[in-house]
Amino acid sequence: MEDGYGASDAANITDSLPSQGVETLMEDNPALETALAANEQAISGFMRRFGAALLVVTVQAVLIRLVWRFFHGLDARIVSQGREKFKPLWIKKFRVLNTDQIIRIVLFLSKILKYLITLFQLFITLPIVFSLFPDTREMAHLLWGYILSPLKTILLNALAYIPNLITITIIVTITRYVLRGLKFFAIQIGAGKLGIPGFYADWAWPTFNILRVLLYAFTVAIVFPYLPGSDSKFFQGVSVFVGIIFSLGSSSAVGNVIAGMVITYMRSFKTGDWIKINEQVGTVIEKSPFVIRVRNYKNEYITFPNMTVLNSSIVNYNFSAESPKGLIIHAEITMGYDIPWRQVHEILLQAAAKTPFIEQSPKPFVLQSALNDFYGTYQINAHTRGIDKLPGIYSELYQNIQDGFDAAGISMTAPHYRICVPGDIKKEN
Repeated sequence: MEDGYGASDAANITDSLPSQGVETLMEDNPALETALAANEQAISGFMRRFGAALLVVTVQAVLIRLVWRFFHGLDARIVSQGREKFKPLWIKKFRVLNTDQIIRIVLFLSKILKYLITLFQLFITLPIVFSLFPDTREMAHLLWGYILSPLKTILLNALAYIPNLITITIIVTITRYVLRGLKFFAIQIGAGKLGIPGFYADWAWPTFNILRVLLYAFTVAIVFPYLPGSDSKFFQGVSVFVGIIFSLGSSSAVGNVIAGMVITYMRSFKTGDWIKINEQVGTVIEKSPFVIRVRNYKNEYITFPNMTVLNSSIVNYNFSAESPKGLIIHAEITMGYDIPWRQVHEILLQAAAKTPFIEQSPKPFVLQSALNDFYGTYQINAHTRGIDKLPGIYSELYQNIQDGFDAAGISMTAPHYRICVPGDIKKEN
């Protein structure tokens, strides 16, 4: 000012003078009057800014209070209605999470979300308050930059990624409808409504699963270049690492998968068939890409890797039972030559006729399989379709054979002899 008065000087002068003197001094010096007006305006502006800051803090406090009350009610509702709303999480026959565990997880996530919202409210409160005062406006711009710069970067990148996103959406949509078409054909072929020469109905779903995996792999290979960050060194390094781990650690797994595919198209058996693998007899209860599970007569569950099954001989009793003559079971006995062979044949045929689940057409028959030095070997053969009752059928047949020989007064012990040369300690007759 021309007269050298400032706002602070004016305030000091007015404080030291009586009220009448101040009015007289202000009338005589316009510059002092202007300084006093500026001082009053600065105080009034500061009070308005302070009031606005206090209002912002109050509003945010109220909002935070409302957020906490909302989450408190939400948590109470989760606890009270959780047992009705949430069901245990099962993967096949294994329970991963029960209802109480799911409720605790949901409550934990609710608490995390509550704290994140509160921190965000507190963080945006600071730049709003700092922007109201000239001395802290620079810091407000800095804090707003921390918030807006990442959002701006994300928004720009998202807008730039829209063409790639449209391409990925088109590829995924085409894949989805192709899979729907393949599934439709698999259902029709599996149900026998659609026939393809040389293609069996039980091949429908395995073929669909193979095509689905191949189509997924093809889709991933096409979509991969359109993914964000696919050309980065980190992404490429992770891809190479996963590929190396997969190639080194999954050779046997891949071998079992390929063996499972070969077994499927060999049509050696299907689920529910009675088979024999490596002298183990039982019914097939599961065919998976890696293993075959069989349950034997003693209710034991036996697991065979697909590669083991592929390299083993397989006997399918269902195929025999479905044939016109059924499965032929047999039992062998030895009998000395002092017993007429016709009598032995008659006893064996009668024993087979009394045995349940043995077919009488075709009729049982006896084969004389060997003529040894002191006894002959006789084999009774009979047809049956009760493949799931084989142990019981054999047991009944053996019992009937014993009863038949006992009724005829014939001992079933056949003579065995051993000729000892000089020097042997033991001699057997």
